[in-house]
Order: sequence, then structure tokens, then C-alpha cells
Amino acid sequence: MNSVLAGLVIALSIGFGNAVFGAPEQDGKEKAAVAVAEKWLAVVDDGDYAESWKQAAAYFRKAVTREEWEKAAEAAREPFGRMVSRTLKSADFTTSAPGVPDGEYVIIRFETEFEHKKSAVETITPMRDEEGKWRVSGYYIRRRFAGTRLDFGFDFLFWSQWAGIM
Repeated sequence: MNSVLAGLVIALSIGFGNAVFGAPEQDGKEKAAVAVAEKWLAVVDDGDYAESWKQAAAYFRKAVTREEWEKAAEAAREPFGRMVSRTLKSADFTTSAPGVPDGEYVIIRFETEFEHKKSAVETITPMRDEEGKWRVSGYYIRRRFAGTRLDFGFDFLFWSQWAGIM
């Protein structure tokens, strides 16, 4: 788990640097990726995990079966209850991240309020696939308790190297 967190921190750091120093054309990529992430999250919010798996990047679908994703997503989201509000916090374009092939990724963070948890952070990572379409390749959700934090979900962007896909 610490390896996943370290990889995510590195990826977020890389993305932040791109956001500060990136070229203006990246704004269009980030906006397109955010739109895809928001649509995908709406499917997840509706509890249609099978459909969210179908809509995800091939990379995601190779990392986890539909059945594994349905079980993991349900277990991760159930304690939170329904989504109340979601605010975009960052969208950072990057072409390189540890443990994954070079490509186009946007690491997106949302501050999300749920029925049973007022403060959670969702990290969604769309990637541009071979067809040139943005599709979600990773989803990670974190909630905080007084002085500590617990992590739920999977980060498929980094998990795939452990699953033998890389």
C-alpha cells in the first residue's frame, strides 16, 4: 500500500509541475479528460459498476476483471453513501509516471462530499487510448478521520504493474 501511495505522490508531483509550467494546449487535454472523468464518476455514483468497467480504459480492464471491479467498487463506495457534491481541485497533464508506459495522462483530484462522509478526495486518472479517446485508467478514494486517514479503492494506474500487465 505504501508503494501505491508513493507512486501516486510522485505522479501528482509530476502533474503539478506540468500544470505550473505546461503549455496552453494542455488546457484542452485537461478539460477533455475532466469531462470524461465526470461522466464516468456519474456512472459510478449510480452504482453501475459493470458499466463503469466497460467505459474504462483497456489498461484498466486488463488490470482487473469486471467482477473484481464490481466487488471492489461496491466495497469502497458503500460506506460513503450517495454523493452529495463534488468540486474539481486539480487536473494535471503528464506524459510520464512511475510504473506505467509513457503516454498521455491527466491526474484529476475532486473534493467530494458524501452522505456519510463530508470530506473525501477522489483521484481519477484518465489516459488517452490508441483511438485517441480519453478513458479512465485509475480511481482512488481517500477519506480522513481525526489525525489519520484510511484509503479505499484501487489505483489501477499503478496496480497494473503488480498484476503482471507491465
